[in-house]
Amino acid sequence: MSFAIDAVLTGKARVFGDKGEPSAIAKARVDGVRRVGFLGIEGDEQADLSVHGGPDKAIHHYPRDHYGFWRETLDGHALLDGAGAFGENISTEGLIEGEACIGDRYRLGTALVEISQGRQPCWKLGHRFGIATVPATVVKTRRSGWYYRVIEEGEVAAGDMLALVERRFPQWSVERVFGLLVAGKGKGEPAALRELALMDQLATSWRARAEKLLS
Repeated sequence: MSFAIDAVLTGKARVFGDKGEPSAIAKARVDGVRRVGFLGIEGDEQADLSVHGGPDKAIHHYPRDHYGFWRETLDGHALLDGAGAFGENISTEGLIEGEACIGDRYRLGTALVEISQGRQPCWKLGHRFGIATVPATVVKTRRSGWYYRVIEEGEVAAGDMLALVERRFPQWSVERVFGLLVAGKGKGEPAALRELALMDQLATSWRARAEKLLS
């Protein structure tokens, strides 16, 4: 199973919020080959490292498949004219949250990456679109995107392939885990939460979230 990478995107931190808060959510397409390191793609930045970036959230992938839904929902918002509207580093079509699983390993160009968690939306996504309800819609529809950790460094460029190498946890789709840990379903499934809390492939912060929901 493989998917063509239609865009590789990076961004620099800049003033973003009404109170001067910084963000690097505005990503732009980059041409040519980019190095993929353990902390992300060459030339990319994260502004608030307490909640963004780091080994568990090195690369953000958002499915281009969802753009049609968002165009209808957001009245054809101009940001949706090209990839990068959701601050993603990687854009593909054909792979969505119900099919991508925690722990999946993919060749991203020549790098090896592993899905670590879904993307939990924050106020910055609403601010970017100028529509405060966007994060809530992400949660409601489970159109979250996801993050990769980098297992082996390498290189990537638009036109390369994202190819599945290994799937160890087909029962733990990004969509299912997001529903349990972010969208409020976890309290009704304590056995699932206990399993997630012990899952090494799940990002450390989301394992802690599973533990907290059990308490």
